[in-house]
This record gives sequence, structure tokens and C-alpha cells, in this order.
Amino acid sequence: MRALVTGGAGFVGSHLAEALLRGGAEVAVTDDLSTGSIDNIEHLKGLKNFSYTIDTLLNRPHLAELVDRADVIFHLAAAVGVRLIVESPVRTIETNVKGTELVLELAAKKAKKVVLTSTSEVYGKANKIPFGEDDDLVLGPTVKGRWSYACSKALDEFLAIAYWKEKRVPVVIGRLFNTVGPRQTGRYGMVIPSFVQQALSGGPITVLGDGSQSRCFAWVGDVVNALIRLSEHPAAVGQVFNVGADTEVTIQDLAEMVKKETGSSADITLVPYEKAYEEGFEDMHRRVPDLTKIRRLIGYEPTVGLAEILRRVTTHYRGQ
Repeated sequence: MRALVTGGAGFVGSHLAEALLRGGAEVAVTDDLSTGSIDNIEHLKGLKNFSYTIDTLLNRPHLAELVDRADVIFHLAAAVGVRLIVESPVRTIETNVKGTELVLELAAKKAKKVVLTSTSEVYGKANKIPFGEDDDLVLGPTVKGRWSYACSKALDEFLAIAYWKEKRVPVVIGRLFNTVGPRQTGRYGMVIPSFVQQALSGGPITVLGDGSQSRCFAWVGDVVNALIRLSEHPAAVGQVFNVGADTEVTIQDLAEMVKKETGSSADITLVPYEKAYEEGFEDMHRRVPDLTKIRRLIGYEPTVGLAEILRRVTTHYRGQ
């Protein structure tokens, strides 16, 4: 199998490339390094079945050549992280929508399979827990940039399903919930690497809001293996799947766990959302996936719990 991974120098993309190579695939990665890093794929250089290019996804001739050579495209290239989304809404919308549109258009020419990574953000302010793939999406007002990412990724999903229904492009959509592991950076607001780095540096560990908001954290290895298995299953085509873990933890409790794991004496401090981002910033209070659908199709189960995730991430940062 020949796989193309867009955004392959990013956190999830680099782990996906590794997993595909372990499975015997020939892997091509493309990334513009806007949020990814060449360091993430440095260890893959020189491998016989691995190649990479540094270029914008919107370079049509370049992308067309890569798509033409691939059997399956894992489309991960996107603007990521709450901080980046709030600070650069134009880039967020253009990157997510234009890039996905071009990938699908080029894939349609030769009916190449596309695995599109979407996000739990599309559920917006929905309060029906857990989130099911067929549930309504509840987004905030257009004047609040926080929701531009959710809207752009929802549009990506609409585009993908439309290409399947109208042009028979085999697409699979994975809605990723909070994914964690080595190489993830806290630069754009990812909470666990931020907490671990703050704890190891003496703090403070900064919890946004009142800390009562909850999330579910999945190990990156579980997530990328699920994406690969979904790409291989014919019944996944034209479908949307939640991918993540379904064990909740409040952000306040998460901070306490990180403090204990790192052995840090750092203080845990609360920071108002408007101070961290912008006035009127809105967050989702809970974000819990219903994993029934993916469990039924591929027998998916998270294999790494939160305590072990924190241990591994802490070990990673201590080794840098």
C-alpha cells in the first residue's frame, strides 16, 4: 500500500506515518511546517519506504503528483489548537476548507480513498452527553472566532460526504477527540503538554476557567491505529466515526494528576478565559465521545489510560 499523509510532520501525522511504515506501507509525507516540525520525522529520513516534501498543500501540481502516486490519502493537514484558531481565524478557515477541497477534488479524478481527520470541536456547544456521530451540531455565533474552526471542519465533513455521494470518492471521517503523546507541543493550547512543561519548570500550572470543564484523553498510538483500521475496512466508507477515549477527567483534577506525576511543588492557578484568549471566549464544558459505532465496526478500545499517558509524556519531556 502507498499512503500519503498530509500534515505528516505534525504530532498525530508523524505517529501515523510511523505506524504505516511498521505495517509495511510505502509512506509519503507532505507538510508546510506551519505547526508541524521537521524534528518529528527526522528519525524516518533514510528509510526505504519513506519520503517527504515541504510545501503548502495549496500547491496544486505538487499535491496532484502526490495524490496520483497514493492508494490512500490520510488528510491531517489543518490549523490546530485553540490559541492558533483564536489568533489566526483567516488562516484557520482557508487552510481547513481550501486544503480539504483540493485534496478531495484531486482524489476524485482517480477515485482514491481519503481518510479525513475531523475533530470533536464540531459538536460545538451541544450538551447531550456522550456525543454521537448523528447528533445535532450546536455552534456559537459567527462573531466569536472560537467557532470558526468547528465550522470549517464541519464544512470539511460536508464536502467529504458530498464527494462520496455525488462522485463516489471513498471517504472515511474520523472525529478525533483530545489526543496525547510524545511530540505534542503546548504552544497552541494543548493542555497536557502545557501542564507537564509548567510542572517540570516549577510552575505555576495554569488552569483556564474554573477547572470544572472535563475532557477525555486518548493515547496517540490508539488513535492512529484506529485510523489505519478504518481505512482498511470497506464498511467504513461514507461514514463518520468518533475516535478517542471516553473516560472523563476535569481539568482541575488533571492538573493535580500532573503535579503528582512530575513530583512538582508548582502552584495550580486559575486564569480567566478572557485573559488567556479574548473577551467573550466560549468553551465546551464537557467533551465525551460515544464510541459505540467504532467499537462495533473494528473492535476499537483505548489501551492506554490517563495515568500511563501522563507518565509517558512526563518521561518524554524529561528526556529532552
